[in-house]
Amino acid sequence: MLELTKDTFEAEVLQAEGTVFVDFYGDGCVPCAALMPFVHELAEKYGDKLKFTTINTTKARRMSIAQGIMGLPVMAIYQGGKKVEELVKEACTPESIEAMVKKYL
Repeated sequence: MLELTKDTFEAEVLQAEGTVFVDFYGDGCVPCAALMPFVHELAEKYGDKLKFTTINTTKARRMSIAQGIMGLPVMAIYQGGKKVEELVKEACTPESIEAMVKKYL
């Protein structure tokens, strides 16, 4: 799982080859913290087929807003520099996150 910053997001996600999973989380976001171990498990399970990344939106507010992140947690899939799918807030369940990932394997 690659930890991104506002300075590495463009190179690692928007300019990346292939499919990139991004876990947008924030300091003090309880659902984000609860989902993190599961997301790390997915990265171990599918990391050979998809690039898994995570970014703390608290430290990258402008970049997050530019990506349309208005609430947390957000799990997103990027391809060719564009967000092609995302799950937001209550839609971020372990089952829905894994189902979304499997679509892009």
